[in-house]
Amino acid sequence: MSSGLNFLDLILEASLLVQLVMLALVGMSIMSWAIIFQRKKAISTALNDAKKFEQKFWSGVDLSKLYQEISARSGKNQGIEALFTAGFKEFARHKKNTFQSAGIVMEGTHRSMRVALSREIEKIESSLSFLATVGSISPYIGLFGTVWGIMNAFIALGEVKQATLQMVAPGIAEALIATAMGLFAAIPAVIAYNRFANKVEKLESHYINFMEEFANILHRQAATQIEANANVSA
Repeated sequence: MSSGLNFLDLILEASLLVQLVMLALVGMSIMSWAIIFQRKKAISTALNDAKKFEQKFWSGVDLSKLYQEISARSGKNQGIEALFTAGFKEFARHKKNTFQSAGIVMEGTHRSMRVALSREIEKIESSLSFLATVGSISPYIGLFGTVWGIMNAFIALGEVKQATLQMVAPGIAEALIATAMGLFAAIPAVIAYNRFANKVEKLESHYINFMEEFANILHRQAATQIEANANVSA
């Protein structure tokens, strides 16, 4: 013999507004998990690609050959490769002008890499704001459904002469489900957002360190070439 309240029946018998709240929370939860898996893959790929590229970069390979190799690939460069190609392309363009100082050359090169950095971080952070929004508002949406459900339960209770706990229990139970769904949607979103935000911050720091080290290498090359050109002219 079975007794008690069935979870599915409580959802199906809930008021239309509470059902809409539950449906919205389920949809937000599904979208959050889809974004969580997507961002996890994207960030992991960016970190792995950065490590592989830096191993090749610091192996002593000729930068011109490395640039040509990356540029010859089909598809758009991403991650740390985008910083490298943006910086080297701008550096090569300025280097053709033998009358420019090393400072002017590096100013344009650095600016180009900063723009590339901003674009790459923007890509990595894509959809993270949705996780933050879900984590912030889901409990309140669930609470709204709970308040509405309890209010309807007590209104219905006031219309009968003899009130019992058995009469009000289903209404309160179905209302509390909305709060549970709100927490179910919010908790993973908040945990994932904080974890991803920390990883993105580390990745950005990694990119900036590479950008500065690469800029120093290019600055030495520019200074050497300008000095050589000056000696030839003399």
